[in-house]
Amino acid sequence: MSEVSVRRDGAIEVVDGDRVLVYTPYEVTAPDGSTVSHESRGGTMASVWATEVGDAFVELSHLGDGPQGGELVMVVTRPGHSPEVALGALVTDDVPATVPESWPAAVDLAIGLIVDTTLDSGSKDDVEAYHQRLLGVWFGHG
Repeated sequence: MSEVSVRRDGAIEVVDGDRVLVYTPYEVTAPDGSTVSHESRGGTMASVWATEVGDAFVELSHLGDGPQGGELVMVVTRPGHSPEVALGALVTDDVPATVPESWPAAVDLAIGLIVDTTLDSGSKDDVEAYHQRLLGVWFGHG
């Protein structure tokens, strides 16, 4: 049976025996040791990549560029568990003075993936409030 945990360094692991997937906001190390990143960061992934780690189905998505570009979102689905979502660098501690055009749209898409809370970005309500702050800056009201 697979396990999902957040490490001290903020990376997220999906583990089943000796098969380990490590998620960071811009790159995933697959159980076979290969790395997956968005093409804007030198990788080959354009929009979606998926794999299985034991009984866990792991889907990695690029929903649009965030603050730096190439941010990845991960959804882990396991039997008997609610989907577990990691938003990585799409949600940051602060909202900058300027917001790239695709960032609010990417966060909006990510909100639809969240059941209650994320593995790394708080509750769905927290992410929705963050999205509103991004929109405020983007529309010149922040």
